[in-house]
Amino acid sequence: MRLAYFGTPVEAVPPLEAVVAAGHDVACVVTQPDRRRGRGSATTPSPVRAAAEALGLPVRTPARARECAAELADLGLDAGVVVAFGQLLPPAVLATGRLGFVNLHFSRLPRWRGAAPVERAILAGDDETGVCVMALDEGMDTGPVLAEVTTAIGPEETAGALRARLVALGTPLLVEVLGDPAGWTPRPQVGEATHAAKCTVEEFALDWSRPAEELVRRVRAGNPRPGAWTTVGDRRLKVLRARVGSEPVGTADGPAGPPGPPGTVTPAGAVVTGAGLLVLDEVQPEGRAPMVATAWRAGLRGASVRLGTSGPADR
Repeated sequence: MRLAYFGTPVEAVPPLEAVVAAGHDVACVVTQPDRRRGRGSATTPSPVRAAAEALGLPVRTPARARECAAELADLGLDAGVVVAFGQLLPPAVLATGRLGFVNLHFSRLPRWRGAAPVERAILAGDDETGVCVMALDEGMDTGPVLAEVTTAIGPEETAGALRARLVALGTPLLVEVLGDPAGWTPRPQVGEATHAAKCTVEEFALDWSRPAEELVRRVRAGNPRPGAWTTVGDRRLKVLRARVGSEPVGTADGPAGPPGPPGTVTPAGAVVTGAGLLVLDEVQPEGRAPMVATAWRAGLRGASVRLGTSGPADR
């Protein structure tokens, strides 16, 4: 088929490469404009732009997708493919594909429509998720589903690891759907819809008054971005990996209490929470590289360390 491909981040690169390898004619790749993606002042292309240019494909980088609607209309497209593009496509763009547009979405719709379905599934404690190919309409992930694969979410799986698995599951599913347009059987979404709002840095501040199990999910969902974090004095500390620890062992005189208020770090590197201990495995102090948490704890002075919380006084 003759296609237009819309995508931006690294997760959208394997599907693009697979579509090209399957023999489809990608007439145009549309991606977000070059942006500053690090601390330097230079702009860099999106991963999809870099991959498309390496494949010799024509690339467009409009600020808004509607800006290329007229050009797309002249390409004689059979369909459009969208994978993590980052914008809602207007009707004028959706109309440029004879068969419409399809989207590879990383959830089981209608659960987690929106920008951050992987992170929201982990934060909510979902046991499973999936990846689907859906037909795009004018709404936010509201179109009918053409194909779907379901998978369990591992108890220690981070958002980055889960997203990579979903890309690996979804890429052949997308190629299969594109290879048989006559067999497309749209299935309306059924069930309660939930919204996967874009993640912000602020919501990944760790509130130590919350239970350890909830905080572990926040750490997993924030890895690799935007990153769960806390403070040590006036410096930020990213928590990259953590797990629920064992409760203090009691004695004949009664159960042992926590070794301090929420936010207290034990000499072994566990943090007291509102319910249970959170063992830090990997952290990243501000301005430094990621490191084993025990090495970070050993470098702190004093037997008692208190981490900041997400309360107003600590921001």
